[in-house]
Amino acid sequence: MLNLVSNVYLSPANFIYPIFVSENVNQREEIASMPGIYRFSIDGMLKEVEECLNIGISNFLLFGVESRKDESGYWAYHEDGIVPKAIRKLREVYEDQIGIFTDVCICQYTTSGHCGIIVNGRIDNDRTLEVLSRISVVYASMGADFVCPSSMMDYQVKAIRRALDENGFNMVGIMSYSTKFNSAFYGPFRSAADSAPKFGDRSSYQLDYRNSESAILETLKDVEEGADIVMVKPALAYLDIISKIKERILIPLAAYNVSGEYTMIIRSGLDLDRTILEVLYSIKRAGADIIISYFAKYLFSRMKEMLFDRGN
Repeated sequence: MLNLVSNVYLSPANFIYPIFVSENVNQREEIASMPGIYRFSIDGMLKEVEECLNIGISNFLLFGVESRKDESGYWAYHEDGIVPKAIRKLREVYEDQIGIFTDVCICQYTTSGHCGIIVNGRIDNDRTLEVLSRISVVYASMGADFVCPSSMMDYQVKAIRRALDENGFNMVGIMSYSTKFNSAFYGPFRSAADSAPKFGDRSSYQLDYRNSESAILETLKDVEEGADIVMVKPALAYLDIISKIKERILIPLAAYNVSGEYTMIIRSGLDLDRTILEVLYSIKRAGADIIISYFAKYLFSRMKEMLFDRGN
């Protein structure tokens, strides 16, 4: 009976499932910092995608895990890099059955572990924009539907939109990590993707969580520069930001239910099913049109049982 008056719903059509792809694993390898989440070989990735399609999940966000690192993030955009190869294979096997979203950053691919090119000990924003644009064009040429810049460099959306359009990829969308806070909740991801900074931190380019006005301004700037979807990351500590931004924009808003939020819940000892539902409904209720979550596969494989167990 409670469903009769509910006005917030969770559908697999509104979820994006993150997948880690690596050439250094055999089929799959569990990530120690994220129990139940795996790094996949390309073959293993195909099996994971097939299982997700069987429960209605058809949108995927790809992260490359790369052992080949240098100062410029070369293997992020080389056509034989792990993500370009994964995109090609997914498009070959599934054609238009799936939505392919690709993280565009260089922290997994650089010796520094930072999201930008380091010059004289500091991030060089303009040189980083050139690399991000090159990555985006390569991913688009392989068959990505959306490129997703997460570096938080100034004017990254504008630069990428220009590069895509100039190379004939005007139909490829941009989902921007527009409001990405300098957060402790990224820890498990950095272990999973081997992307922790080797010196300093990312506070010079990620947002200060004490300042909600700058978060809103960053999103509005990305909308103006041509983003098709904007994002708040993390989600749970920033439900107020999700709500405020939703009131200010007319394009879709995504929220990333990040690795630390996932691991915190998995290891909490709380009733897992009830906690997952409560958390994801709260993100949706705050105003997110799209939720990126490591819980997506578990949720929709058990959705009916989870709702039944709650007495709905």
